[in-house]
Amino acid sequence: METTAAREARGAEAPRLPAPPPSPAEPPAASPTPAAPRARPRLVFRTQLAHGSPTGKIEGFTNVRELYAKIAEAFGIAPTEILFCTLNSHKVDMQKLLGGQIGLEDFIFAHVRGETKEVEVTKTEDALGLTITDNGAGYAFIKRIKEGSIINRIEAVCVGDSIEAINDHSIVGCRHYEVAKMLRELPKLQPFTLRLVQPKRAFDMIGQRSRSSKCPMEAKVSSGRETLRLRPGGAATVEEVPSEFEEEASQRVDDLLESYMGIRDPELASTMVETSKKTVSVQEFARHLDSVLGEFAFPDEFVVEVWAAIGEAREACG
Repeated sequence: METTAAREARGAEAPRLPAPPPSPAEPPAASPTPAAPRARPRLVFRTQLAHGSPTGKIEGFTNVRELYAKIAEAFGIAPTEILFCTLNSHKVDMQKLLGGQIGLEDFIFAHVRGETKEVEVTKTEDALGLTITDNGAGYAFIKRIKEGSIINRIEAVCVGDSIEAINDHSIVGCRHYEVAKMLRELPKLQPFTLRLVQPKRAFDMIGQRSRSSKCPMEAKVSSGRETLRLRPGGAATVEEVPSEFEEEASQRVDDLLESYMGIRDPELASTMVETSKKTVSVQEFARHLDSVLGEFAFPDEFVVEVWAAIGEAREACG
């Protein structure tokens, strides 16, 4: 017979052992640290005044106006003293003219204001024989003089001269196409006056008077695989050098700009080629040009010629 004590012992619950202390929580797995963005190298360019100066270093510019301001700061002059810049040559060489691209190893030479001169011209023909370009910062200047032309017969006028005024009307701040239009619209057989500013020259450049009736291929501004592209609006970008097609097409468009408008502008030509890549017909191309470059008011026949020239360049380059 089961005793009371036995029953109590059997019915009693087994004593509970104390719970083991909680194990320390494992630290959460560390998420992979994102790779730090690669620091963009500082783009530092060497520069001199074309007529002679120590070498300065400039950086931190995104367009031509800022570039001129940096050069002016480096040499303690006003930005308005700079007429234009050439790359890798101190001479007034229009094939080395700084446009919208600078090779990352290019050396920049700034040509500053020299003597002012006035010449009287009588327009005996429709064309004066001038090709105009501008520096992107308010100065239009002579890029080419056609052999046998009216201007060719005036020894005082030289390639590189900035056109400051026509008949005492200042054109500082005008774009090249506006100046070319003013000159085209001057009446025939009526004398007019050009006020010109020639770039200050080094001793070995005195007496130099470049002119050409030909249109040689513009010299490449890149000495490496990349260039700094300066844009009128927006930040400068580092880009690959233009392809064979882009160079050929831009050259053909620049030739048409000279034929139709009396201007040379490789950057404008390059922009037109870039625009063509986004379009599949001449009508679409015309609409895009109006939205991007409407201030030029290109005539329809010119747009058709440009579209055809770009197509020919594409075929020529395969």
